[in-house]
Amino acid sequence: MQEVNWKKDAKTEELQRIFPQHLKGFLQAGFALRERPEEIRLRIGAPLLLDTGSGEWFWDPGAKELTKYLQNAYYVSREDIQELVSRMSKYSLYAFEEELRAGFLTIQGGHRVGIAGKAVCENGNVKTLRQISFLNIRIAGEQKGCGDSVLPHLRQGNSVYNTLIFSSPGAGKTTLLRDLIRQLSLGNREYPGLKVGVVDERSELAACYLGVPQNDLGPRTDVMDACPKSEGMLMLLRSMSPQVLGVDELGGQADYEAVEYALHCGCRLIGTMHGESVEEMKQKPYLAKWLEQGFFERYLFLRKKEDKGREIKILNERLEWLC
Repeated sequence: MQEVNWKKDAKTEELQRIFPQHLKGFLQAGFALRERPEEIRLRIGAPLLLDTGSGEWFWDPGAKELTKYLQNAYYVSREDIQELVSRMSKYSLYAFEEELRAGFLTIQGGHRVGIAGKAVCENGNVKTLRQISFLNIRIAGEQKGCGDSVLPHLRQGNSVYNTLIFSSPGAGKTTLLRDLIRQLSLGNREYPGLKVGVVDERSELAACYLGVPQNDLGPRTDVMDACPKSEGMLMLLRSMSPQVLGVDELGGQADYEAVEYALHCGCRLIGTMHGESVEEMKQKPYLAKWLEQGFFERYLFLRKKEDKGREIKILNERLEWLC
């Protein structure tokens, strides 16, 4: 297996810091794979697992290599979880009560760590998590340029069409939205950069660490991190005068009302929504209203292909195919 100089990659240095010494070989082997790892799963009493999106790998500590087989696989201990959590929180877990309540931490480098365990509730609401037994490390990765082919179809003079990206989970909506935000904020020789406001409720677009985005969203982008989408959109409109709003995974009624308010204010919007097909999208109550009123002028439909690639279809304001 060919090794890579992963220690010099800023995105992986933090993973090296938080992992126990006896598991650093697992990291090095994982980042030497041809496909970049997407997730690392740790569950007490279960095999340590690395997922590349197209396949899963286990760790054989005796052979010091990744394996596809459970035989000789390394099983995660409570001590492994405790050490990882302590290092992630810099031994001050109490300082991350808000993040624990939400069920995840974002660490330096932009990696998002999902956390599960015993919930401590107060008045019917989750107060914090105890006895943390499950971790899902989603490895940060940007695909700069993935929006190159579609961005020209979204331009409207020096502005941009109101655009909604939809697909089934895991097809790359967030990744595409992130790159479109970066490019709109950056601008180029033909188009000026735009002021972009991003509402990052789940810390997946900017992946802020101590308030600073770990992902590149461009030089003219302001981020409202870990804030409900509906509230964040209104706050950015009032305080940061964005020309474009970027928001991931629109869903609840409050989201729709905030979108309509933003569009009535003259702000442009690029967002994402779950949808398996054009037919399903037409059945969504709020989208039917938006179609009738012409709120969105472009729709992007993403679909995974059998060869692990991605197909992007561009539709007009009536959900008719453009290309």
